[in-house]
Amino acid sequence: MYGSRGVGAFAGGRASAAVLGAALLLAGCSSGGDDGEGSAVTQQPKEAAPFWVNPDGLAVREIAELREDGKKAEAEQLRKIAEQPVAEWISPENPEEQARGFTEGADKAGRRAVLVLYNIPHRDCGQYSQGGAADGDTYRDFVDAVAEGIGDRPATVVLEPDAVLHLVDGCTPQEYHEERYDLLKGAVATLKGLKNTKVYLDAGNAGWGNPDQIHEPLKRAGIEQADGFAVNVSNFYTTEDSIAYGKELSAKVGGKHFVIDTSRNGNGPYAGGDPDERWCNPPGRALGETPTTRTADPLVDAYLWIKRPGESDGECKGGPKAGEWWEEYALDLARASTP
Repeated sequence: MYGSRGVGAFAGGRASAAVLGAALLLAGCSSGGDDGEGSAVTQQPKEAAPFWVNPDGLAVREIAELREDGKKAEAEQLRKIAEQPVAEWISPENPEEQARGFTEGADKAGRRAVLVLYNIPHRDCGQYSQGGAADGDTYRDFVDAVAEGIGDRPATVVLEPDAVLHLVDGCTPQEYHEERYDLLKGAVATLKGLKNTKVYLDAGNAGWGNPDQIHEPLKRAGIEQADGFAVNVSNFYTTEDSIAYGKELSAKVGGKHFVIDTSRNGNGPYAGGDPDERWCNPPGRALGETPTTRTADPLVDAYLWIKRPGESDGECKGGPKAGEWWEEYALDLARASTP
């Protein structure tokens, strides 16, 4: 509905593996090959992209496997993804350990970690990314654990993709509305109580509806205390359209700044197939602008890769479960993008 689905849950085991492997790769070890092509990824220039490139990210490990299989051309295509900072989606298993590992890795590299919290109870209305915390107290414990893990280290947190949107579009049953507002407002307050954490509440995308429908719900969810909001998370709307949508919404929530997910919007939204599933693994898409704080409008704090390019939106169009790596789709995104 409204092209809002498919944000994708992050696999807990993969998060733990990334945390454990990051410390070794931060030292700059090689991922294989004596021709230089397999060297571990490096950080992007801090002045343009202050966000952390995880040297043990999934795409980095996929490159190593491709090279071991002799698929050097495919491996080099995936470097377009592996060399960019992408968000880390915190899973419910050991959230404090994950948040600490990612932020420590980023801090050691002199960069800022980008984290996504996607664990709100009754998540995604029973769709491809259904799940979330069992109840409100479990969710509060989850947020507290993440905050403990972040500590005073720099972090940018994108809070609960679709959570407010699904209160507006009728997807989330009315009986859960008050609790969700309370949980979101509490999460903003907890995370903003940290020394160096920025928080952006998810606020839909340029194709789902009108900012008039969501600005009051955002206020109830704590936007005033947050740094701003995020648009186009896991979606494909162009940066230009996303800026227009964000600016219109910003004017209704006190001039708040926003960030844009540009991970897969290089060719804009898909116009074919079932309109209700155009958001789900659409063909012919491309990587968008790489993460940076140098944006086209002063209200836009950053372009971010919030959705991890190469991870499925769900079991549609031949894709695996939401959040699982899909090599074919990742390579299609990379090939369709400029170097």
